[in-house]
Amino acid sequence: MSVTESAPGLDAQAQSSLATAAARNLATTTKSVPQMQSITSRWLVKLLPWIQATGGVYRVNRRLTYAIGDGRVTFTSTGGDIRVVPQELRELPALRGFDDEEVLAELAGRFQQQHFEPGDVIVEFGHQADQVFLLAHGKVSKTGVGEFGAQTVLGVLANGDYFGEQSLVEDQSIWEFTVKAVTPCTVLVLPQSAFAELADRSPELQAHIADLQGRAGHDQNAHGEAAINMAAGHTGEPELPGTFVDYELSPREYELQVAQTILKVHSRVADLYNNPMNQTEQQLRLTIEALRERQEHELVNNRDFGLLHNADLKQRIHTRTGPPTPDDMDDLLATVWKEPTFFLAHPRVIAAFGRECTKRGIYPTSADAAGQMVPAWRGVPIYPCGKIPITETQTSSIMLVRAGEANQGVIGLHQTGIPDEYQPGLSVRFMGINEQAIISYLVSTYFSAAVLVPDALGILEHVEIGH
Repeated sequence: MSVTESAPGLDAQAQSSLATAAARNLATTTKSVPQMQSITSRWLVKLLPWIQATGGVYRVNRRLTYAIGDGRVTFTSTGGDIRVVPQELRELPALRGFDDEEVLAELAGRFQQQHFEPGDVIVEFGHQADQVFLLAHGKVSKTGVGEFGAQTVLGVLANGDYFGEQSLVEDQSIWEFTVKAVTPCTVLVLPQSAFAELADRSPELQAHIADLQGRAGHDQNAHGEAAINMAAGHTGEPELPGTFVDYELSPREYELQVAQTILKVHSRVADLYNNPMNQTEQQLRLTIEALRERQEHELVNNRDFGLLHNADLKQRIHTRTGPPTPDDMDDLLATVWKEPTFFLAHPRVIAAFGRECTKRGIYPTSADAAGQMVPAWRGVPIYPCGKIPITETQTSSIMLVRAGEANQGVIGLHQTGIPDEYQPGLSVRFMGINEQAIISYLVSTYFSAAVLVPDALGILEHVEIGH
């Protein structure tokens, strides 16, 4: 055997100290607490002022309002045939509160489906307004003529919106604006003559329209609230008007909602495996984090009290071109112009807005949020919220909130001082030990949210982020 060859079975270099693999048997591992990727910053929960709802109910009293018919219409489709849901016709001002299902069904059957390509004029300023249009799919621009003859943008309409509704009850009216298709549009059209013919055969519909016209005679302000009469700028000793402030007879009440789960820990785990970390405490910590995440999700998406579903339809606007531009953000600020507190958007939407600003050479400012810098627009901070959904077509929404009870804004509702309270508004109750030696804890949190007046919340809808 050559002197340079090693003997079979011998290492090239003999080990001269204790190996790390063996040394770890005598060492104590430093551990982190259990981590959870789904934990977010939960800005909405942090930013909302939380009001004590004693008794579990919060009633929002408002002035009496005569404003009606500000909703959106829903449709059904079979292949290429689109029809309006008959009950949804009650969203039109002239049919709000009308309950005759047979008349509504017959009226829905009289709508005619039409299609328009981008750039097509659907209605033109100055022409006779003798049709009502329901926008089933697509986006249209609404423009008018300014004081000096220049074209003025009045807004953008999209799925579920309508226009020309005044032609149902007004004769010889004319279009005061032009509507042009921005995208391919499908609309349902009802001629005034078809509505009048049906009204002549339906005493119930005639009585409803007469009652509606009678209510329209009430004095009201620009927001549809019952007017408070007063005099100003007079001289001498004229007789002053008398007045009073009328209230809604059936104000909305918000009941506290609940998010709950039952945490189960085996007694053997709770007894033996608590060093260096208490197993029950860590289980409870992560459960509460998940419960708080669900709380914010409900505050955004719940159909009963969630902000996305409780914004007034007049406070919902659409993007002009698709992606969120500085012009769109300014339009959103115009809906909540009285002391806006914060924007709320999905992180991908914030990134899309940043791209649009970069295209225009605009650099948004930043705002300090508890030591963390967040983007801001016109001095209003923009906070990320992953609970705002993104659709399959890559569209989302941006919310603008005026917060606070004193500001007639958006508030959170909870109740503190509940039995077995672990955190404000959250309780952890011991439920006992079952026959399998499993300990159970009922973890509950009670919450809701209320929009005190409609102009406290604005939403920019159908924001495209795929550009």
